[in-house]
Amino acid sequence: MGYIYRNAQKPLEKYLKSNKSVLLLGPRQTGKTTLLEQIPADLRLSLVAPRTRRRYEKDPGLLSQEIEQLQKNKNKKRLRIIVDEVQKVPELLDVAQDIIDRDKAQFILTGSSARKLRRMKSINLLPGRVLQMYLDPLSLDELDNPRLEDLLLQGSLPGVLTDPQADLQDAQLESYVDTYLEEEVRAEALVRNLGAFSRFLELVGIESGKIFSFRNLSQELGISHTTVADYFGILEDCLIAERIEPITHSATRKKLTRSCRYLLFDMGVRRFCAREPRQLSNPRMGELFEHWVGLELVRLARHSSPKCRLRFWRDPGGPEVDWVLERNREYIPVEVKWNEAPKREDAKHLRLFLSEYPQAKKAYIVCRTPRAYSIDANITALPWQAIPSLIAAVA
Repeated sequence: MGYIYRNAQKPLEKYLKSNKSVLLLGPRQTGKTTLLEQIPADLRLSLVAPRTRRRYEKDPGLLSQEIEQLQKNKNKKRLRIIVDEVQKVPELLDVAQDIIDRDKAQFILTGSSARKLRRMKSINLLPGRVLQMYLDPLSLDELDNPRLEDLLLQGSLPGVLTDPQADLQDAQLESYVDTYLEEEVRAEALVRNLGAFSRFLELVGIESGKIFSFRNLSQELGISHTTVADYFGILEDCLIAERIEPITHSATRKKLTRSCRYLLFDMGVRRFCAREPRQLSNPRMGELFEHWVGLELVRLARHSSPKCRLRFWRDPGGPEVDWVLERNREYIPVEVKWNEAPKREDAKHLRLFLSEYPQAKKAYIVCRTPRAYSIDANITALPWQAIPSLIAAVA
C-alpha cells in the first residue's frame, strides 16, 4: 500500500506557506516522519539516530553554524529545516528559537513526548510564529473501507494496519508495548519500579475507556494512589493516553461523576497492554466499540475548526451518556450500541440529557446499522462509518 494522505497535510502546508514554523506532536509510529517526507526541506535531521543525537547533545549550537553555512552554499536567505523527535535534544529548541527570531529558517519540529518539551521555556515563545499540530493514528476518514473488527483489535497505527499479515501486525504491536513503552519510561527515568508500571499498563489496557478509581488501582498494585496518578501523568505526557473529563454541572443533579475516563491512544496497543487475544466475547467487543468511538471523536474534535472537545456524562444513580461533544457550551450527546437496530428504549438516557440541557438540540446512537434512521424526534441511529459527520453537526 502506498502513501496514505493524512488530514494534517493540508493545514501543515497552509501554515508553511504562511511562513510559520510548526511543532508536530504525536505518539511514536503515527506517521510523522512519513508525512514530512512529502514536504520539501533544505535539511532533515532525525534525532532517533544515535550518532546524530550525540553530535547535537555535545554542541547544540552546532546547528546554528550549519544553517549559516548552508545558507551560503544554497544562496538562500531563509531555509526550511526538519528536526525529528526534538525532545531527545530539547536544547535545540533554544537554537531554533534564535534562528526563527532572526528569520534565518523555518522549522518543522516533531516530538513524541510532551514531558521534556514542557520543561523548555522556548516552546512557549514567539506566539504566532511556532504553531502546534497533532498527528494521531489513522482516523476513520483517512481509511478506505476498513473492517470494524480490525480497527477494534489491531488499531490504526499506519505500519500495523497496512500490513497484510496478522502475525506481523501482532509482532509490531508486541514490540511497541514491550520495547518502546518500556524504553520511553526507562530513558526518561520516570519510573523506578518498572514491574509495577508494567502491571499498571496491563490493568489500564483492560479497563481503558472506563472511569478509573486511583485508590482501587493502588490497592491492586500495592502502590500509593499518588503514584497511580503520576503513572497516568506519564501516559498523558508520552501521548499514550487521552484524558476525558466529565460534565459536572446540572440544574437538577448534585452527584454527577467527577472522575475522568482514560483512553489508550490506539486499540491495538491497548489489546497488547491488556494481553488479550484476538477472539473476544460479544460483550467485550461492545466495550471496545465504545472505546474506539471515543477515540475517533477525540481525533475529530482535535482537528475541527473551531475546535471542540469530548466529554461524558454520568450520574452514579443510573443515567449516563457515553460521549458528549462540546463546542461553545453546545452539546451533542452520543451513545454507542454494539447492535444493528437500536430501539427507542435504547435512547432513554439521551432523551433525559436533551431534557436537562437546553443547549443540546440533537443526539445520536452510533451503532452497526447499515443506514441512518430516526429513533425519536431529535435522536438518530448512525452507522459507525458516518462518525466524521458528527463534527459537522456541532454548530
